[in-house]
Amino acid sequence: MGGLRELAAPFVAPGPSGVAVRDRLKHLTDEDEKVLRLVGGHLGALASRDLKARCTAGLEHDTEQWAERKRALTEESSSRWAGSITKATHDQWALARRGQLAHIQSLEAGVNAITHRLSLPVGEKGSKKAPGGYRTRQEWHAKSRRLHLLADRLDATRADREAGVVHVVRGGKHLLNNRHNLQAAQLTEAEWRQRWQAERRFLQADGESGKRFGNETIRVTPDGEVSLKLPAPFMHLANAPHGRYVLAARVVFAHRGEQWRDRVTTNRAVAYRIHEDVLRERWYLTASWTIPPVQTVPLAAASAGGLVGVDTNADHLAAWRLDTHGNPVGKPLRFGYDLSGTSSHRDAQVRHALIRLLHWAKRHHLTIAIEDLDFQAEKTREKHGRRKGFRKLISGMPVSRLRARLVSMAAELGIAIVAVDPAYTSRWGAQHWQKPLTSKKRTTTRHDAAAVAIGRRALGYPVWRRTAPPPAHRSDEQGHRAVQAAPGTLGREGSRPRIPGPRTRSMRAGRGANAGDQDAQHRSGRAAEHEFWQQDSLPLSL
Repeated sequence: MGGLRELAAPFVAPGPSGVAVRDRLKHLTDEDEKVLRLVGGHLGALASRDLKARCTAGLEHDTEQWAERKRALTEESSSRWAGSITKATHDQWALARRGQLAHIQSLEAGVNAITHRLSLPVGEKGSKKAPGGYRTRQEWHAKSRRLHLLADRLDATRADREAGVVHVVRGGKHLLNNRHNLQAAQLTEAEWRQRWQAERRFLQADGESGKRFGNETIRVTPDGEVSLKLPAPFMHLANAPHGRYVLAARVVFAHRGEQWRDRVTTNRAVAYRIHEDVLRERWYLTASWTIPPVQTVPLAAASAGGLVGVDTNADHLAAWRLDTHGNPVGKPLRFGYDLSGTSSHRDAQVRHALIRLLHWAKRHHLTIAIEDLDFQAEKTREKHGRRKGFRKLISGMPVSRLRARLVSMAAELGIAIVAVDPAYTSRWGAQHWQKPLTSKKRTTTRHDAAAVAIGRRALGYPVWRRTAPPPAHRSDEQGHRAVQAAPGTLGREGSRPRIPGPRTRSMRAGRGANAGDQDAQHRSGRAAEHEFWQQDSLPLSL
């Protein structure tokens, strides 16, 4: 097994660090929507200008420049609006830097893959660990040109990162590109403009503990009244004292409503964001706050009552319950979902599948073991080449979203999540568990066997099944044991270790010959022991 990579130890996944709830702003008047669009557009313009200033500063930015930017924004809004804008700007710049680093790593992987394949003869077959050469001379020539293209992109991106240059679009790059091809996006110019303006508005404010209801900029009272502090140029639109505008809508958070109400009643910080859904023609209010980190239970305590191993696939979750000894219990389970259609439909499908899984685990008081998957390095076309179907398959699996949702939803139900290394679970599960768990009344799939392998790894057991007991005699008619040593394993041909006690029922302790002596083996033409021995005519059991 020298060619296998080292496996990471399983661990209990930490819980979420924050929560967010959303409710619709119903019954808004035309005046309310007008004020929201005016204020959001004005603050969005300030946010765009501040983002430009931050990107221009690059790596030379310091606290003095931050303070200067905030003072400039305060003159046209307020100190709290300016603080929210500068914080959002820094978060967006940091996100762009992380995305830039991920892009560099992707380009490096593509350059290395093409370089390796170009160095091989045309038509040479690859292995499971490394791809082979390109199939034809035409493909080799096309990839050699692509190598220069990726190398140029890599050099330019590295230069940008060293200089602190990032490329950010407020409103989204995808929506920006739709403007150049409205027919393909099935949009008119007016519809695109409406979406663009909605995405670039800024109506979000960070919370402040100790202030009234946890937020002075966007305030929501315990009975659901929503008001916001107007920027300086729009003070004449105020309909409440102290330059505030009160919306006609009332919010009621159905999910986590009691937690939110407890926070605002005690004046603890709650952040709010108001945004418009242009397609639905609706306005929403999102409330978010941080929570103390949940103390994770030790791995031994989490798996003390058994667990359920879960294998993530493109269209379903395969699950199988295991006892504390790593043995499959009951029947395999399947929680399906459909990842076709819109993003909201896919998200709902994943959420419903996780709800069914979590409720089943809650009823049986079980911990959930799942693979710690990450397909970021597996999606490049340079690695898989013509295997477009496989690339599409792994790209469509909602690994990150499923993992985040599972941890968050499990924390609410008090269910621990154990993350395990995904290496070889499908291969070894099919090799050691698929056939033994298949019967006339039950067909075990490769995914079901992988779920067993995942559960055993989370419990600390090897994926391989237990070695079968030795046969009744040493002839070869009964075949080999279930698990054999690999041909290259050192010591596989050596002597068996000396075990104290009688080797047969006819010998007393300490009287048997050494196991390494050929005279001690049951072979034709050689004595079984040094002393003369003859089989008794009566059975030994009497």
